[in-house]
Parts: sequence; C-alpha cells; structure tokens
Amino acid sequence: MATITCTRFTEEYQLFEELGKGAFSVVRRCVKVLAGQEYAAKIINTKKLKGAAVKLADFGLAIEVEGEQQAWFGFAGTPGYLSPEVLRKDPYGKPVDLWACGVILYILLVGYPPFWDEDQHRLYQQIKAGAYDFPSPEWDTVTPEAKDLINKMLTINPSKRITAAEALKHPWISHRSTVASCMHRQETVDCLKKFNARRKLKGAILTTMLATRNFSGGKSGGNKKNDGVKESSESTNTTIEDEDTKVRKQEIIKVTEQLIEAISNGDFESYTKMCDPGMTAFEPEALGNLVEGLDFHRFYFENLWSRNSKPVHTTILNPHIHLMGDESACIAYIRITQYLDAGGIPRTAQSEETRVWHRRDGKWQIVHFHRSGAPSVLPH
Repeated sequence: MATITCTRFTEEYQLFEELGKGAFSVVRRCVKVLAGQEYAAKIINTKKLKGAAVKLADFGLAIEVEGEQQAWFGFAGTPGYLSPEVLRKDPYGKPVDLWACGVILYILLVGYPPFWDEDQHRLYQQIKAGAYDFPSPEWDTVTPEAKDLINKMLTINPSKRITAAEALKHPWISHRSTVASCMHRQETVDCLKKFNARRKLKGAILTTMLATRNFSGGKSGGNKKNDGVKESSESTNTTIEDEDTKVRKQEIIKVTEQLIEAISNGDFESYTKMCDPGMTAFEPEALGNLVEGLDFHRFYFENLWSRNSKPVHTTILNPHIHLMGDESACIAYIRITQYLDAGGIPRTAQSEETRVWHRRDGKWQIVHFHRSGAPSVLPH
C-alpha cells in the first residue's frame, strides 16, 4: 500500500505551539486526502506530529475500502485511539479516522487524552461508553466551537459521526481566523510533555515484560504459536487483541484456580461465593444427569472433602479460554489431581473440565460446568 504524504500542506499550516491550530489542520487535511482515496488509517496518533514537515505514515495496519464499505477488518490500532465500533468488533470503515482525529484534537488542545486508564480493560470501557468530559481549568479557555467539533468527532454511533468533508466546513476550521482562539497555551505544551513521558515509561515497562516473557521459555511455550496479536510499527504500542485480551484470559485462569483450590481444601463457603446459586452441571457423579443448584455438590464437601486430611495437589493443563463479550467467558482444561491413597502411595487422577463464567457486580461466578473422566471421589 502506498504511503500518502501531506508535506505540501505544511507551507500553509505550520506546527505552532498554539497546538490547536497548525498541527490539527495538517491532520484533518491528511484525513481528507485519505477519505478521498478510500483509505482508513486506523492508527493516526499524535506521535506522528513531530517537526514541521508532517507526513501521514505508518500504514502497517491500514486497510483499503471502497466507498462507504463497512466490514470487520480486524482488531488493530493504538489503544487510546481505538473507536467504539472497533472495540465492539462491529463492521467499521472511514469513520474510525474521524474518531482518532477527535482524540488527537483533544490532546492538542490540553495536552492529555480524553480517555485514559492504566488498566486497558477499563480504558476500553470508557471509550465504548464515550465517557469523556472537558474539566476545568484546562478547558475553561477553549472555545465552545472547538468543544463542539470534538463532540461531533467523538460520537459513539459512527453513522452519526461527522465526516472529513463536514469537519472541513465546521466553523472552528472554516472560520478559524475569527472563531479559533490564538492564545499561547504553554500549559498544554507542559501537559503534553508529561503525558509523553508517562507513555514512554509505560512502553519501556511493557518492552521489558515482553523481553522477559520471550526469554523465559518453557511454561507458556504451548501458547506462543499465534496469539492473534497485531502490532503497530512501534513495539511499545502493542495494539491489540492483545494486552487486554491476555489480561482478561489470565483473570479467568486465576479465578478457576481459586475455585479448584476451594474444592481441594473442602471449603464449601468459598466455593459457593464463586458459584451462581442456579449453577448447572454435568459430572460423573451425576451419572449423566444435569444437576442444578449447589445441594448436590454440598454432599461431597460435607462427606468427603472436609474429612480428607491427606495432601491434595491440583494442576490445570492446556487451558483454552473463549471470551464471550465483556462479562462472560468459557474455559476448557485438563485437571490433574495428585493425592495419597489409604496406603500412603502417591496417585494421580485426570479429568477434562469446561466451566462457563459470568461476571455479576464485578465478581466472576460459575453458571455451568461439564466434567468427564475421573470422579471427584478420592479412593480410600
């Protein structure tokens, strides 16, 4: 794919420290060029705005679209600039660029982004809800027209979002000499420097984590084949189906391990807190029948697990997690249980398990599970 440069615009629009004026003019015109040539950049961001000769580059994740084509082109981009439709995995097209421009304009005016959280999952929740505002004192001196343009760019519904052509006709741009403020925004420059310093520190930490993981070998080797991750050309901005997905999958593995630990310890109280009261299950002890509720399981806790004083060690092997939206997930794995029989001889039992988790009020609970293989009863 050819890279389209916008250097010819910089003679008319230079990068002044009045950040809301020159820099954004170049960006919006570059997006206008892209829109005219049927491209959706997906990864526009302010790091490309250094120096007077501005180029729209980094097309590693860009796609070519025809007309108003809407399709699912994959989950790619830089986290803070992703649009709601990309995060929802809806079909998308050129409106994603206008959302990115809205984020850029917001940053250029005050020096920090409209959406920000150290936790990527919470960041994505903010973006999907369009949860941003114009806090004081930074926004008190920004004109209503600039805020109106940002609101039109950061419209959640892409079909109602302003287009590149419409943005060029907006008063803050078409009548900027009379509408846009020409005051020097030193506070914005200072905030932008602080934000970039924090972003670079986070990038360095991520790079260290990735390097450590890549050189550690062994444990996670079975999962290294293909994480479905697409990255921008800068390694510190791992972009996506990525850190958020990995963190959420690790969370499911963790709560599953906690559940199994409660079973191994005969801790019915902790077990019930992690299970929906109407939980359903297929397991060997039920002889092929579907059981509902916790009473069936209570019997084994009260008559077996709580009386078992011998050490039990459980291991989860080859976990596979399917995320089903933000509040549900399914995990399938092999469970290896090591224990001592009545004669003190070490034994091993294996079962294959699938558990469906649902999050309510911020807490994960099992709503259904299926277990085959060895029954949970330990031999005497």
